[in-house]
Amino acid sequence: MKSGDYSYIWQASDWPNWRFDLAALAGPMAEVSRAQGLLMGRMADVGMGLRDQASLAALTEDVVKTSEIEGEQLNVESVRSSIARRLGVDIGALAPVDRHIEGVVEMVLDATANSHAPMTQARLLGWHAALFPTGNSGLSKIRVGGWRDDASGPMQVVSGPMGRQRVHFEAPPADHLDHECNRFLVWLNAATNEPPLLKAGLGHLWFVTLHPLDDGNGRIARAIGDVLLARADGSPQRFYSLSAQIQRERKAYYDILERTQKRSMDVTEWLAWFLGTLHRAVDQARHTLGAVLAKTRFWQRWASTPLNGRQVKLLNRLLDGFEGKLTSSKWAAIAKCSPDTALRDINDLLTRGVLRRSDAGGRSTSYVLNDWAQ
Repeated sequence: MKSGDYSYIWQASDWPNWRFDLAALAGPMAEVSRAQGLLMGRMADVGMGLRDQASLAALTEDVVKTSEIEGEQLNVESVRSSIARRLGVDIGALAPVDRHIEGVVEMVLDATANSHAPMTQARLLGWHAALFPTGNSGLSKIRVGGWRDDASGPMQVVSGPMGRQRVHFEAPPADHLDHECNRFLVWLNAATNEPPLLKAGLGHLWFVTLHPLDDGNGRIARAIGDVLLARADGSPQRFYSLSAQIQRERKAYYDILERTQKRSMDVTEWLAWFLGTLHRAVDQARHTLGAVLAKTRFWQRWASTPLNGRQVKLLNRLLDGFEGKLTSSKWAAIAKCSPDTALRDINDLLTRGVLRRSDAGGRSTSYVLNDWAQ
């Protein structure tokens, strides 16, 4: 599939002069700004402690989901512990954290908390080194600390089994990267004419099109988008996760990227998709904030009730949205205690009115939070 006499937008004669229909995007931009305003207004009405908890939840989701998009599963509790320690948020006992998780956390926090610092080649390569602290991606040795060199062939995004692979995209040659990345960074740091929300979408697209690194290009592209969104928000705290919403719409994300990179420099469709996804991310954050507020109210209500560590752990699991039915056997497995101890914990909470038996039938009795207890 070709657009004119070229295959990819970076080969176009007018690259990288992005074009878009501002009139068509004005409505979606206004809707996103309104949703952001509602979210920030709600955040302004709560105390610093709750804002910290909401930011912790959003950043944890951002770190986990930006890696999940690339097929990498991170331990949620380890990510949360790493972020909480760096933000100075007390979450009780901290889970162990490895170097790789620390690296992803460093990148995401730097993108949001230091959004007004200039984006430089050294900063981008520092993020890359943080993502790959061993210099390996899986079992493969990769180039860290510099742009890719294409020693093993052109940088391509492919899918399918070996021998029948489909090429979705081919990035600019390595010998173009110094010039291309310098031009990109100048634009990124300059006061340009694009509305801030559109600049975030363009920055994401531009970097992922250059694909200048051996691996981690998608994660760093999303972090660049976060830098530009934080600049647009004017806040060092993040209360929503665009990466999490992209992960929910992962197939659509890859489809729109592929279509955009094989068309002309008119990227209105990509920007419309970006704004819609951002809007849904902000709406999702409002639901998340509601859950954070409900959890805080719950623990304020039961603050004077003596509970053991197992009960606190399982109640938090329920408040965070326990998947499936909580039975005494699941309690014992999660709390790492005997079935008798699990039943004593549960019966104590039943007596206090914190839990009730579920109305749903089944072979095993299950338990849920009492409505009035929340």
